[in-house]
Amino acid sequence: MACTIVVGAQWGDEGKGKEIDLLAADADLVVRYQGGGNAGHTVKVGDQTWVLHLVPSGILHEGRLNVIANGVVVDPQALVAEIDELERRGIKIAGRLFISDLAHVTLPYHKRMDEAREARRGAVKIGTTHRGIGPTYSDKFARIGIRMGDIPDEAVFLNKVRRNLEEKNHFFVDYYKVPEVREEEIVGPYREYLPRLKPLITDTVRLLQDALAQGKRILLEGAQGTLLDVDFGTYPFVTASNPSAGGACTGTGVPPQAITGCIGVAKAYTTRVGTGPLPTELPPEEEERLRILGREYGATTGRPRRCGWFDAVVVRRAAAVNGLTRLAITKLDVLDQLDVIRVCVAYRHGGATLEDFPNRTEVVEACEPVYRDFPGWKASTSGARRWEDLPPRARAYLEAIRDLTGVPLGLVSVGPCRDETIRIP
Repeated sequence: MACTIVVGAQWGDEGKGKEIDLLAADADLVVRYQGGGNAGHTVKVGDQTWVLHLVPSGILHEGRLNVIANGVVVDPQALVAEIDELERRGIKIAGRLFISDLAHVTLPYHKRMDEAREARRGAVKIGTTHRGIGPTYSDKFARIGIRMGDIPDEAVFLNKVRRNLEEKNHFFVDYYKVPEVREEEIVGPYREYLPRLKPLITDTVRLLQDALAQGKRILLEGAQGTLLDVDFGTYPFVTASNPSAGGACTGTGVPPQAITGCIGVAKAYTTRVGTGPLPTELPPEEEERLRILGREYGATTGRPRRCGWFDAVVVRRAAAVNGLTRLAITKLDVLDQLDVIRVCVAYRHGGATLEDFPNRTEVVEACEPVYRDFPGWKASTSGARRWEDLPPRARAYLEAIRDLTGVPLGLVSVGPCRDETIRIP
């Protein structure tokens, strides 16, 4: 590993937290490159479970530096709460966590805007987490955003807050018909957060450039998944950033030539939170069974995830967009009890067979999956630590995924804990 990207190869919630935590053992720095507090990376170490939202998953390994880079949008209130919880549980933060001075700040008016927009959409909601992520990115590209480097300079910070509130409150009161956001709702709390956050804010572009020059091993951590990418996903049912590999360079300042690999994480089946197309979605009774077996509830929102069979068309799209060099398959053990397991190998639409993922969401919604069926292995995989330990039918299923996606397998997860993983050379 010199500089490796880890991306979600489906619609997020693929189990990236565990895989990043595992790979962090071989890294010097773990860097989060996009998204915000809408992420939920779950890591289980021994009998303890950790849910991380903004802090990179490498924080659970001693001696690793963790960076919240410029492509992330940071909610100071949520970040301080997350840091407090980590420190309460014995995780050292000082000298191990750094925040880019270029990262944009999520403020209370962004969350209010998120809620107001979703409410106004009515039946055609996007399905946001109401964490203010989209409105923060909107301000960033409208060039009215506030960055982490602005917070320590109170005069600059206050001037930008007041300027933005004048515009935001006009929309809140006159258009959305909701209460305005008052200046004191922002200024008071941020004076409390500043002493906690100021020592962490730095020029992370320089930090990462120095690390590259010193030959350090860097792991770039994405949130969400490729099919939620604002450019390549099922637009408009997407997140507001680029979770795909291209976002890793623009979100950190690491140049493309420094990237040596890209690992895609995919479940052994498919899930999605919120609205938008899911071609392999199961009928309600079967979906509920898989949801219970896989404990498929959002780590951030608690919302039940929609469940379907593995979609090779989706993962082929992720492989092409990201240039995947390895595939990490998670939650294989969830399928242990099933008699028959299906894989979508193509779509049917308008009398044609499609092997490539359509760009238009309306086409995806109208597609019918073409399945290939595999006999279940009906045996526990949770104790497997080597490829040879897996039941033959489980190996055949994984080999089919490898062949259908065109990406070599690197890791197979057979349980939530660190050690419940098979490494494939």
